[in-house]
Amino acid sequence: MDGQDEETKKPTKPKAKAVIVGGSIAGLSCAHALISAGWDVAVVERSSAPPAGSPTGAGLGLEPSAREQIEAWLGRGRQLHDATLPLSVDQNNATNGVKKVSRMLTRDEEFDFRAAHWTDLHCLLREELPPSVVLYGHVFLSFSLSDDKTEVKIKTKVLKTNGTIEIKGNLLIAADGCLSSIRQSFLPDLKLRYSGYCAWRGVLDFSGRENSEAILGIKRAYPDLGKCLYFDLGSGTHSVFYELLNKRLNWIWYVNQPEPELKGNSVTMKVSGEMIHKMHREAEKVWLPELARIMKETKEPFINVIYDCDPLEQIFWDNVVLVGDAAHPTTPHGLRSTNMSILDAAVLGLCLKKWGVENLHSALCEYQSLRLPVTSKQVLHSRQLGRIKQGLSVAGWEQFDPMTSGREEWQEVQQKKMPFFNEVPLPESSSI
Repeated sequence: MDGQDEETKKPTKPKAKAVIVGGSIAGLSCAHALISAGWDVAVVERSSAPPAGSPTGAGLGLEPSAREQIEAWLGRGRQLHDATLPLSVDQNNATNGVKKVSRMLTRDEEFDFRAAHWTDLHCLLREELPPSVVLYGHVFLSFSLSDDKTEVKIKTKVLKTNGTIEIKGNLLIAADGCLSSIRQSFLPDLKLRYSGYCAWRGVLDFSGRENSEAILGIKRAYPDLGKCLYFDLGSGTHSVFYELLNKRLNWIWYVNQPEPELKGNSVTMKVSGEMIHKMHREAEKVWLPELARIMKETKEPFINVIYDCDPLEQIFWDNVVLVGDAAHPTTPHGLRSTNMSILDAAVLGLCLKKWGVENLHSALCEYQSLRLPVTSKQVLHSRQLGRIKQGLSVAGWEQFDPMTSGREEWQEVQQKKMPFFNEVPLPESSSI
């Protein structure tokens, strides 16, 4: 008995702790991944409360590997499945805005993505975390490393009290988006690359209007809504269109234009009534009337300014690591941003579990060696795909015109041409 009492008195080894800056999908995914790896986590998020609507996005597509990982974190069977709709088909159409006709270029019926609304996915991830994990209303100010590089100290401003607090951990994870201030502290000269175009985005809620002329018309023009990811390719422009759960239609329209002036730490622009009316008038000239009508009937459309940057050569320094858009700002044409964020988190968690906090450098080296080759190729492919579809110059390509280009060119704009499509290199002996 005395031996057992002595055994129980041995101090338990404290858990390693990570501080995650950013409470978007990348940050919440990291929280799940590290908790699964046996770490304590704190997520620092400047917003004062969980989002009721998406501040930076609307619809998104989830690939099989990302879905498998989310389902493992949620631990409840069909929870994610029931919050999404299938995107089993990837279809590219050529649209003649003058003649108001459209014809199919490519159709891949083995696409196997699922469509989610940003807010729905964020809510699923947040609600399965312990309530104390996400610190809302905490604005990241700065960080510092201990002399022996074993501890990182984060200073935040608490909006509720207007005071500042410090949070200590073994690892700082920068999930603070494409305009990452943490990344800037290591790469002060890094500039994002403006793509040459912006994206009008919107979600139309048609609940209670299922038999309206607009909805009946759009379902005739796009008969596979509810299972198909539609790309309409026009002259020097393209749009994306698919259905979300709960009778919502998600659309995106990419428009070539000079780089607009952004205010604040966001790539989302506020739009005026006049800008919206102008967009409606242009849509009537460019797209099928059924799609133009959906755009016109959508409340509160917004603009995302599209940026990326050349792939980074490293994504960690000491015990500070980048994930998601902080690690690899990307254009959205390969449906990569959210999927890369989720898979960054998954691989980081597996590396930390494999190596332990006592071998943190080795864990971060392996994370970097596994993710950089994947994300670098995907960022550059997405960049090329966007430029092709927007009729912009691409090395080795003549200007792409969907109405006159050949079958070989059509095949290159399919989603399955993405490098590492449905492939996720993992640490040895690990699995999602």
